[in-house]
Amino acid sequence: MTPTEAPTGGPAARTAVRPPLPVKMVIAGGFGVGKTTAVGAISEIEPLTTEAAITEVAAGVDDLTHTPRKTTTTVAMDFGCLTIDPTLKLYLFGTPGQERFGFMWDDIVEGAVGGLVIVDTRRLDDCYAAVDYFEHKGIPFAVAVNAFDGKVEHTLDEVRWALDVTDGVPVLVFDARERGSVRDALLVVLELALARTEAR
Repeated sequence: MTPTEAPTGGPAARTAVRPPLPVKMVIAGGFGVGKTTAVGAISEIEPLTTEAAITEVAAGVDDLTHTPRKTTTTVAMDFGCLTIDPTLKLYLFGTPGQERFGFMWDDIVEGAVGGLVIVDTRRLDDCYAAVDYFEHKGIPFAVAVNAFDGKVEHTLDEVRWALDVTDGVPVLVFDARERGSVRDALLVVLELALARTEAR
C-alpha cells in the first residue's frame, strides 16, 4: 500500500457524517393569518407556494376586512425547510386557510410530528377548524398569535379560554415576518412532539 492510499473502512469511513433526520411539521390557521409569510421568513430554500390571485368571486367568499391589501391566497400548500442542527431538518407544510380547501388537509398533515396553528386575534373564529383538527387527530400543536402591527387584541389567557385548549397546548405570541420569532415558535412545537414521543 502506498503512502497516499487509505485503508478501506478506516477512521474517515467510520465517522462519515449522516444526513440530518427529516421531520415534517405543519403550519395551519385561517385565511390570511400569516402562514405563507411564516414559511417564507424561515425557509432556507426558496419556498414553494401555490398562491393564486384573489378574484372578485373569491373576495365575495373570503373575508378581507382585516386584510384589505391581500391580493393572493394559498390554494394548495406552502413548502419550505429549515435545518435545526446537523442532526435534524424540518420540512414545513403550510395548509390553505379556506374551509373549501379542507379536503387537502389529510394528505398534507399525514406523517407530521406536530403543528403550529397561527391565530389572528381580530378574528379568532377562523382558527377553530385548525385547532379542532389537530385535537381530533391527536397531533401535538401550539397556538401562535401573530402580532399584526406589533400588537394583539387579546391576552394569551383570553386566547386560551376562547379556543378552549388545555394547559398542555402552548399559546405564544410571535411575528410571522421575523425569522427568529418563527424559529422559536417551531422549536416549541418540536419540543412538544419530542416530549410526546418520550412519554410513550
